[in-house]
Amino acid sequence: MSELKITGAGGDIFALYNMTWQKPLEDWTEDPQLTDMRGISRHIVRLVRMGPSDEEIFAVKETVTEFANREYTILRELAHRGAPTVEPAAVVEGRLDVRGNELPPALVTRYLPYSLPYRVILSRSITAHEVNQMASALALLLVRLHLLGFWWGDCSLSNTLFRRDATEYVAYLVDAETGEFHDRLTDGQREHDLEIVHFNVAAELEDIISSGVELPGVDPIRSSEAVIRRYRRLWAMLKEPQILDPSDRHAVERAMRNLQDLGFAVEEVEIVVDGEKGMLKFSPKLVAAGYHTNRLKELLGIDAEEFQAKRLLASFDRFRGRQKPPRSELESARVWLTDVYQHVLEQIPNELRGRVEPAQMFHEILEHRWYLGEKNGLDLGLENATKDYIATILPTRTDSGSTVLESAEATNIPS
Repeated sequence: MSELKITGAGGDIFALYNMTWQKPLEDWTEDPQLTDMRGISRHIVRLVRMGPSDEEIFAVKETVTEFANREYTILRELAHRGAPTVEPAAVVEGRLDVRGNELPPALVTRYLPYSLPYRVILSRSITAHEVNQMASALALLLVRLHLLGFWWGDCSLSNTLFRRDATEYVAYLVDAETGEFHDRLTDGQREHDLEIVHFNVAAELEDIISSGVELPGVDPIRSSEAVIRRYRRLWAMLKEPQILDPSDRHAVERAMRNLQDLGFAVEEVEIVVDGEKGMLKFSPKLVAAGYHTNRLKELLGIDAEEFQAKRLLASFDRFRGRQKPPRSELESARVWLTDVYQHVLEQIPNELRGRVEPAQMFHEILEHRWYLGEKNGLDLGLENATKDYIATILPTRTDSGSTVLESAEATNIPS
């Protein structure tokens, strides 16, 4: 007789053990609001709230034993390497129904707070510019995976979740079933992934337009090609030598800063002097994603996406520059964190908390401050901008979040 076996993170095991594994997944009761947000999947998937106040959400996908264990291992390794991906929680095997019949194994992943499936985003009022932002986010995700030696094999909008990142989007891998790790990807392997994403994105956009969703100004083929163009530009900047003018004292510094602006920390470079042409070849050798994210975390202890972190660091730098007399960076960080960042977030009423991720909200309040200044002809200050944002903007903002049960909009759905 088969025995139920749950392999996963220790903290989740007890909660997962109490789930109704003796029932086929298609018979599980699911929160209707989560069902409405569940994307298309070739597997049976259910979203389940758990925890003392149902604040945690897990995605459960029925599959086969080999695929469940393989994908669980891949997701763990991707997370270990710092890739943007959903967090694996467990593999469940040995399931039997009440009559003793075998049920499919399941892969369980944790909910990614404030994430959005592409169909949710595109089903709203969205501009062609935002579609291009999603294309850029998908391209950057693929670049990051390829830098880690990971061949995806099924890169698509359906296998990706998107989170707001200041004025951009950031993409997370949600399905790794077809992926493979290599010491280093060949050009042929990278091109294969690009062919797959080119076809998938065009087909997915065609499908959603055919379903009746209006996407003014969006051409599926061009949007798909935008992913490829963005990927190639990023890859060239990160992996191909740049020719610099040796008489320009700041050329190397600018090249480093350009990579940092893309969100990459440069850990090692190679500079070769071309004696015949008198030019410099600047080649990044070791790069790591999350330059601004890591700096913000180290300096201020705030978790944020890359462009959010860049915006928050700019706010902190301006704050520090105005301090008289000047203080150390660490002392200024302590004051800014308490008197500016936390002070703003503490003003959010309880009934509106959880609608927008904190770092994203702070960014939006800074944007709202600029908007009010343009409208009124003078800077009304952060305090007034915060109050006006809470009164006029926040009630209409419903990014996904497990604490906003009535408007949960994100789902972690492995395809």
